[in-house]
Amino acid sequence: MKRFTILFLIFFTISAFSQDLPAYILYTKDGKQTNYSEMIKKLEQADIVLFGEYHNNTIAHWLELIVTKSLFEAKGNDLILGAEMFESDNQLILDEFLNETIAEKNFEEEMRLWDNYQTDYKPIVTFAKDNKIPFIATNVPRRYANLVFRNGFEGLNELSNEAKKFIPPLPIEYDPELNCYKQMLEGMKGMKGQANENFPKAQAIKDATMTFFILKNWSEGKLFLHFNGSYHSDNQEGIFWYLTQNVIELNIITITTVTQENILNLEENNKNLADFIICVPSDMTTTY
Repeated sequence: MKRFTILFLIFFTISAFSQDLPAYILYTKDGKQTNYSEMIKKLEQADIVLFGEYHNNTIAHWLELIVTKSLFEAKGNDLILGAEMFESDNQLILDEFLNETIAEKNFEEEMRLWDNYQTDYKPIVTFAKDNKIPFIATNVPRRYANLVFRNGFEGLNELSNEAKKFIPPLPIEYDPELNCYKQMLEGMKGMKGQANENFPKAQAIKDATMTFFILKNWSEGKLFLHFNGSYHSDNQEGIFWYLTQNVIELNIITITTVTQENILNLEENNKNLADFIICVPSDMTTTY
C-alpha cells in the first residue's frame, strides 16, 4: 500500500508539471530556449541594452522591473536607465522627482505621463528613486514629432536654439530604405489619400532623439538599460541603427517581446528579431 501511495504521488507530480502553463518562454535569436540567468549574464557585459516591449504586455513590464533589479545588483552605480515613455524636455521634472525636490503629485501632474504609467512604469521609476539610479527621458517631445510629420525634417530648422536642446543636432540622418520605415510607408498606402512620406520620418526623429540622449548620458564602463517599444529596436533597426552610426564601437544587446498562441516553439517569423526574445501567450492579460 505504501509503495502504491508513493507511485501515485510521483505520477500526480509529473502530471501536474506536464499541465503547467508558463507565462513566458525566453529564446535566443535563433529560436533556442534559454533562461533568465543566462540572459542576465550576457546583459551584464553590454554597454547598452534595448528592451523592446509591447506597451500593454504585463509580462514584458514585469520583466523590465526584474531585469532592472538584477542589473542594479550586478552593476550598482554603473547602471543608467532611460525610456521612450518620457520626453526630453521633461528631464528636469524627472530629476527633481528622483532627487525628492518635488512631490509625486506635482511630478505626475506635469510629466505628460502615459495612461499606463501607474501600472507599467511607476514601479521602475520608484525603484530608480529608491536606489538613486539616473533615469533619462530620451524621447523627442511629441510636438516636434508632429512637426516632422507635417513639414518633414526641414520643419526642425525653424525651432529656437532653446528648443533644439531637446533634439539631436541637425540635420537628422535618415535611411528611408530601412525596413522599419519602408513598412510604415507601405502600410499607409492602403489608407485613403496618398501615403505621407513624412510618416516614417516622424518615427525616425523619435529613434534619432532616443539614440542621442542614450549616447549623451552613457560613458565607458556604464550600462545603459533603455525601455522602448519593440518596433524601435527589432531587427537591429531604429535606435539600434542610429547607435551603430556612432564612431564608438558599442556592445549593444536587444530584447524583444512577441506573442504566440503556442509558445513552446518560437515561430520562424519571430526568430532573429532580437538577441533575446520573450515569447508570451497571445491570450495573456494586458494592461489596456
